[in-house]
Amino acid sequence: MSKIIDFIKNISPLNNRTKMPKILYIIKVILLFFFCKLSGELIGEGIIMLIHFACGKNPLKGEIFGPITITLMTYFGYSVMLVIIMLIWKLFQKKTLAELGVTKTFGHYLIGMTAGAVLVVISALAVVLTGSIDYVGLFPDADIPMVALFFFVFIFQGAFEEFLCRGVVLQLLRKNTSLPIAVAVSTALFVAPHIPKMFSDRSLIVVFALINTILVSLIFSFLTVRFNSIWAACGMHTVWNFIIYNVMGLNLSGNDGMTVAVFDMRSVGSNILNGAEYGIEASAVTTAVLILALAVCFYFSRKPVTGAIIPAK
Repeated sequence: MSKIIDFIKNISPLNNRTKMPKILYIIKVILLFFFCKLSGELIGEGIIMLIHFACGKNPLKGEIFGPITITLMTYFGYSVMLVIIMLIWKLFQKKTLAELGVTKTFGHYLIGMTAGAVLVVISALAVVLTGSIDYVGLFPDADIPMVALFFFVFIFQGAFEEFLCRGVVLQLLRKNTSLPIAVAVSTALFVAPHIPKMFSDRSLIVVFALINTILVSLIFSFLTVRFNSIWAACGMHTVWNFIIYNVMGLNLSGNDGMTVAVFDMRSVGSNILNGAEYGIEASAVTTAVLILALAVCFYFSRKPVTGAIIPAK
């Protein structure tokens, strides 16, 4: 019985134990990931329901706001989830925010934004050149203030995923196992929530969607390790999503709900060039762009960087 109790204590996400076999520690970190994610999501959903009730709507009876409003409320809710992650990190892991990757080097956010903009624009333009995406032009009645508001909420959405995967998971495993294991586990946990949307398309589309999600996750990990900060990955994540969804008006990770955008761009047919319903994140063209970007990352990884968030074994 004592061994069972000790086992449960070891893998519990509510303590900061590290002295255990590596496989148990990996399980512990995975459980911590889901504990943070589910706690944040439950509280976030609760807040959204309370807002509905406060506005005279009963979501239990199907009385909800429109899809754009719901999307904005959900993404604003990620700000609450970020606070929850940081509280769990400090109260239970008993670590500083710097060890999570929350450093004072905010300039890295701009570097990540630039990288994300370059990669997604190159990918989209290349697909346009193949004829698989049609560029119609500017929306004459584009709601620019609403587009700007979406950029603001995407800051929270991108940061939430990065705080979990490149923050909690990558940093804990990097310190107590090895960098390859940390990157592999954080990538697996990043990819997993995207998988259900991937399988709404044909098998070959699924393959490219899976490959591209892995590749972009590896780039996020590289940015985090390279800059010893989580901000570059957060910046790239935010801009990547924002440009696809609200600048180009294309499907984002299989999300084809109503949105507001600047440009009117439409997929022509469903194929491996435009990524079909999943969007250009499942495009073979994007695969080529991301592979090239990752090659550039490996090139720069050979150059020394001073300092570290936490020592890697």
